[in-house]
Amino acid sequence: MNMGSKKRNVKEVKTEDLKKGDVQVDVDGFPAEVVELIGRTGARGEATQIRCKVMQGRDQGKVLRRNVKGPTRLGDILILKETEMEAAPLTGRRKKR
Repeated sequence: MNMGSKKRNVKEVKTEDLKKGDVQVDVDGFPAEVVELIGRTGARGEATQIRCKVMQGRDQGKVLRRNVKGPTRLGDILILKETEMEAAPLTGRRKKR
């Protein structure tokens, strides 16, 4: 069964419109803008640690550290399911062999 052939309802939203408040996000979550790329994390470097600023909701304006899988650039808008937890900071330590 090829799961990639299904079409998903994805609505293109411009970052400027979301920042102005012209667009109402109709998903269960909180939009957050990527403001800093910190580094790669995960066993094989498959995730990126970022800082993002929550744009709507109870914690509006709060800057969080999160781990994100997939391609991510500065200015991207993410939908966070929760805004209470933060990812652990990267330490830069590696195992010695």
